[in-house]
Amino acid sequence: MKKLSLLDKILYIINSVAAVLLLLSYFLPYISPKSIPVFAVLSLFVPFLLIFNIAFFIYWLIKLKKQFLTSLLVLIVGWFAVTPFYKLTEENSETNNELKIMSYNVRMFNHWKWNDEKEIDTKIKSLIQSNNPDVVAIQEYMSLPKYAINYPYKYIKKRYKKGGYGMAIYSKFPIIKKGFLELGKSSSNGIIFTDILREKDTIRVYNLHLQSLNIKPEKENFGEEDSQKLIQSLKYRFKLQAQQVDVFLAHEKQWKGKKIVCGDFNNTAYSWVYNQISKNKKDAFLEAGKGFGKTFNYWFPMRIDYILTDESSIVNQFMTFDKKYSDHYAIAASVSW
Repeated sequence: MKKLSLLDKILYIINSVAAVLLLLSYFLPYISPKSIPVFAVLSLFVPFLLIFNIAFFIYWLIKLKKQFLTSLLVLIVGWFAVTPFYKLTEENSETNNELKIMSYNVRMFNHWKWNDEKEIDTKIKSLIQSNNPDVVAIQEYMSLPKYAINYPYKYIKKRYKKGGYGMAIYSKFPIIKKGFLELGKSSSNGIIFTDILREKDTIRVYNLHLQSLNIKPEKENFGEEDSQKLIQSLKYRFKLQAQQVDVFLAHEKQWKGKKIVCGDFNNTAYSWVYNQISKNKKDAFLEAGKGFGKTFNYWFPMRIDYILTDESSIVNQFMTFDKKYSDHYAIAASVSW
């Protein structure tokens, strides 16, 4: 530090804080938001911390300063400890017996005109139908005739008796069982599932829409009056997410067959929520995706929508669609067993 200029000393202090926070974030998957809710907020900033530390590593390395070791060591630990931020390679194999599934938070097909673009609902349906998935899991569905998708089998669950808001699963294959997991009156989110009969196989498909964080990226303090209220709101919502994960895991234990778990988790791959749900499963993006896997329409690459499969499956392909018809991007995977 003595040989550093004043500017470099300030930068190294910032570097050290970023390195410590990134190191602490490696414990996020193992600490429930119910015990330390404020710690869970850090999960939203892990991608930023990764980029900061990479930038500092490069900066000090170019200047031939030993301070590059601080970020380097933390990044090396993270390489083995956390989910990759960027996927370098992808798989593109295909089989004749694969199941194609799409997950999409459609934001009610633009029913309330949040997007000025015309005919968003028609474009969303066209996107789905042109990619021709066997199963479509939809979050923030609007159950009105004009938004219906032409599939032979479907399960639509409205959150309230009055109104059309809810969730849906469309299928080319018969649905022999279906259900809804109640997440409590404090949340408008939900979890639905269907058992799909495909030839001799019964495949359970879970569609999750966990507690929304109610973040508005385009507004100051993300839509809250100040930073303190933002943190308090996030703490409360992360705790609700943890409770909802417990409900899901208790139900999931009862099913021993083939399964796909997909949807909008409203949390990153560095969180306790993701860690709990993805245990003993394959993440389709990590198996066959490429790039950042960005699923939320925000300037920074955030992956909060997932397709997970049981360990006996083979994920042949994974795709993220970059059409900005919603505040989320559609994702799809091809899976075989």
